[in-house]
Amino acid sequence: MSVDAELAPLLQLIEAGTPLHTLTPAEARDSFRKLTVDFRPPGTLAEVGSVEDATVAGAAGPLSARVYRPLAEGPVPTVVLLHGGGFVIGDLDTHAAMARAICAGADAVVVAVDYRLAPEAKFPAAAEDAIAAVRDVQSRIAEYGGSDVLAVAGDSAGGNLSAVAAQHVPGIAAQLLVYPATDVLGSYSSREENASGYFLDQPTLIWFIGHYADTAADLADPLISPLHGDLAGQPPAVVVTAEFDPLRDEGVAYAEALAAAGVEVHQTTYPGLIHGFFDMGPWSAGCQRAIDETIARFATLLRR
Repeated sequence: MSVDAELAPLLQLIEAGTPLHTLTPAEARDSFRKLTVDFRPPGTLAEVGSVEDATVAGAAGPLSARVYRPLAEGPVPTVVLLHGGGFVIGDLDTHAAMARAICAGADAVVVAVDYRLAPEAKFPAAAEDAIAAVRDVQSRIAEYGGSDVLAVAGDSAGGNLSAVAAQHVPGIAAQLLVYPATDVLGSYSSREENASGYFLDQPTLIWFIGHYADTAADLADPLISPLHGDLAGQPPAVVVTAEFDPLRDEGVAYAEALAAAGVEVHQTTYPGLIHGFFDMGPWSAGCQRAIDETIARFATLLRR
């Protein structure tokens, strides 16, 4: 099928801008914030009980975090949210909509983590921060949701980091992987079919990895390509991908590998949607349905 018609104006706006891969990291961060924060329609953020700034432990020192608490009372699950952005861009503000949506939709405390970004902090800094942050939240879970249910969630690079954390931190109850990057060196049809014109393009993927990983880095290392990790005993997963996304096939491959390892997996590829749809609900009813359905599936795992 064709791309969701309601996304056409947004894609035209993106195509009219300066390609991300031609910018410096600082310029790219500013451009992404304008798209996700400044252009966000007012009144579209999900209502939550409270929001507070905090810190969590990282691999090399404290990391800024933001804690979202739901309106629901009583012990609830805790979800560590790791934002996307190719390990180079993105922050707590760019992913506030996702954090709030999960908090409200799943009745969970969401701890959004601002891990170190590249190129200032090269691989494996982000992966090590993700693992350290999840371990820290786990050790203080009574301060957050209060129940013994701990989960991880993330989109794109954040999906990658969530998968990495799940492989290194025992005791995680569930994982939500939204169009995750799982296999840097893999060869997938979706990278060719969706190489340009759908928000995330192939030159930008190369730009991200070039900033994150040194040329000497082992790109098959499970810390950057979790598809190559040991998937036995992994927590139940919700994995969602988009039809017109260069990362589609490696997300599906990760879901299939989890299932082959005996892990419970709920995988959906949303037709007509593109990379980044989890932040595009205000522009597209189809995106909003996908967001709501995904969070509902994740909430089911958290409540078990």
